[in-house]
Amino acid sequence: MNISVKGEYALLALFDLASQRPGEPVKIADIARRQKIPQKFLELILATLKQGGFVESRRGAEGGYLLARPADSITIGELLRFIEAPSSARSKGKRKSDSPFASMWRQVDEAISNVVDQTTFGELTRAWKENQMNYVPNWEI
Repeated sequence: MNISVKGEYALLALFDLASQRPGEPVKIADIARRQKIPQKFLELILATLKQGGFVESRRGAEGGYLLARPADSITIGELLRFIEAPSSARSKGKRKSDSPFASMWRQVDEAISNVVDQTTFGELTRAWKENQMNYVPNWEI
């Protein structure tokens, strides 16, 4: 599975929003800073995600972006298929069907699809927070 920079940034943006308190808008500048995404590019990505029903926006001093649905109802696969639709179709055409590896690559693609289709942003953020809490730096040299 090839993921473009736009796809990677879309994943990071939704991950960031899923990590925040539900119902509280997040400013684009804050997402851009935390996730190290160029702000202008993030604005375009969030506009696309809004059209796709992944996020909604609120205006005003306390405005920003927030998830349009609960994080547990948005899968990684759903987002990737939405944001990567044109490039995914191109990359699939590159593989030769008569290759001795064609069957194996189809199985790899199916396995990846299964994982991303079963993983929600809610699960991902909980796992990330748990890993961060359990991380103990080892300062030994």
